[in-house]
Amino acid sequence: MSNARATHLTRRGILAAGGALGLGAVLAACGDDDASKNGGSDAAKAAKSGPWTFKDDRGTTVKLDKTPANIVAFTGVAAALFDYGIEVKGVFGPTTTKDGKADVQAGDMDVSKLTVLGNEWGQFNIEKYAGLAPDVLISTMFDAAGTLWYVPEESKDKILKLAPSVGLSVFDVQMPQPLQRMLALAESLGADVKSAKIVEAKKKFETAAERLRKAAKARPEIKVLAGSASQDIFYVSGSNLSIDLEYFKALGVNIVEPSAKALKASGGWFENLSWESVDKYPADVIIMDDRTSTIQPADITEATWKKLPAVKAGQVIARTPEPILSYDKCTPILDKLAEAIENAKKVA
Repeated sequence: MSNARATHLTRRGILAAGGALGLGAVLAACGDDDASKNGGSDAAKAAKSGPWTFKDDRGTTVKLDKTPANIVAFTGVAAALFDYGIEVKGVFGPTTTKDGKADVQAGDMDVSKLTVLGNEWGQFNIEKYAGLAPDVLISTMFDAAGTLWYVPEESKDKILKLAPSVGLSVFDVQMPQPLQRMLALAESLGADVKSAKIVEAKKKFETAAERLRKAAKARPEIKVLAGSASQDIFYVSGSNLSIDLEYFKALGVNIVEPSAKALKASGGWFENLSWESVDKYPADVIIMDDRTSTIQPADITEATWKKLPAVKAGQVIARTPEPILSYDKCTPILDKLAEAIENAKKVA
């Protein structure tokens, strides 16, 4: 999801995961080394061969004669499943950058071995998808209507006729909930969720959450602003709807809130600011959208940005509006914010 896609998303009625919108080859089998790193591949290979059932967040129950083997998923979902040892046949969504490297949403997957059905918004190669003989399609959902993320509206009927679909909600819930749902999905697909690796990953996440809670409690005066940059607009996200910001707020983080009027205009996600008014909301720490579709802090040239107290103090860190939903990938998000708050100077 990017700021540049605002018009497409308005037509679909979907807004950004972080409120930051104004917006084929088969995956090669991993070797033993990859399996040991993921900690769940052996379990996945040994998945039960009997009937498979999973009730998704739309309330839809998918029933198959056996555990899905040919899985196609949104890139971020595939990356989360990969962390649990579950491999997919194909992906859609931001997977590779222009130079061929892995997009941030691809996580630890080897993108050179992935069948990419579409790397950008609106792209989805139906012919390639059919050729994979998919058992199930899995994506996230950023609205209450159950719209599958990155499944093009204009071709969704053709796509969804080829295989059952599973949707996991990342709309107006806190981070732990979709993390639990992804873990449950991975378990149903054969992941050994009781493995030492996964148990330890969950424990580290809980420790990081407690660290952030303590940091927020000790430094309630530190204001944290969630921003996203495009060529003409700077987006300030509200704390509602996004799984990360809702969780940060629940842990006590002092999130800078856009005006209620501005939030209403965007469906509750964000406020559009011109670069001339980027200083509208004082902040001590700025967390910036890390998706490759947005302009990163080091590349922002506007003088008004460079004059912001948080920027001058070096108190700008990355934000991941679309977290890879594994405990391993979400733990650093909490730790980095906790560290930023712990060390922040009061500059706002």
